[in-house]
Amino acid sequence: MYIIIVGGGRVGYYLAKALLSEGHEILIIEKNARFCDLINEEMGSVCYNGDGCEASVLAEVGTNRADLFIAVTGDDEDNLVACQVAKFKFKVPRTIARIRNPQNEALFKKLGIDVPVSATTMILEAIAKEVPTHPLTHLLTLSDKGLEIVEVRILPNAKTIGRSIKSLHLPEETKLALLIPRDGKPIIPASDTVLQSGDQVIALIPPELEEDLRTTLTGI
Repeated sequence: MYIIIVGGGRVGYYLAKALLSEGHEILIIEKNARFCDLINEEMGSVCYNGDGCEASVLAEVGTNRADLFIAVTGDDEDNLVACQVAKFKFKVPRTIARIRNPQNEALFKKLGIDVPVSATTMILEAIAKEVPTHPLTHLLTLSDKGLEIVEVRILPNAKTIGRSIKSLHLPEETKLALLIPRDGKPIIPASDTVLQSGDQVIALIPPELEEDLRTTLTGI
């Protein structure tokens, strides 16, 4: 794959090293000439000194043939603009943008960024997996489909314990894909499946229905 990375700081540097080791063709676009020289000295001619938000720069480095475009500068606005230009002007099929402010994640998705990555959100989700007071965890975002795969845990204080799936009014467009009991093998939930404390329910939903699904499955 031909992968373009905008931003030659620590994130871009280590990302490029990892992708190069996997055999991908990599190009880093970096504004700072000194950073660019250091990267080229270590990795070969993989860094282009320029502004990754400018269409002329993206044209110069052959963005129209890129398979993946990743913007990981320290500025959310620059990452958004660079990915938008790559996606809508140069038709790059997949774009990934680093986000420093997690409040920008929804905006990035609305503006066409395929995968917004927020370190803060990732840490919070990691915490949610370890702390039982968080009933809903994001597992995967299917940005091109407008859907998310989430896990809802049935906590001991859930008001839905002992109730069947058919007795709940699940949000429209919700698909319950799997139920993992506390003790037992995973099953595909049916209408007569009864929820028990400790169950983990894997569901496919539009992002805007997360809160509705959590409330419906837990009653809290």
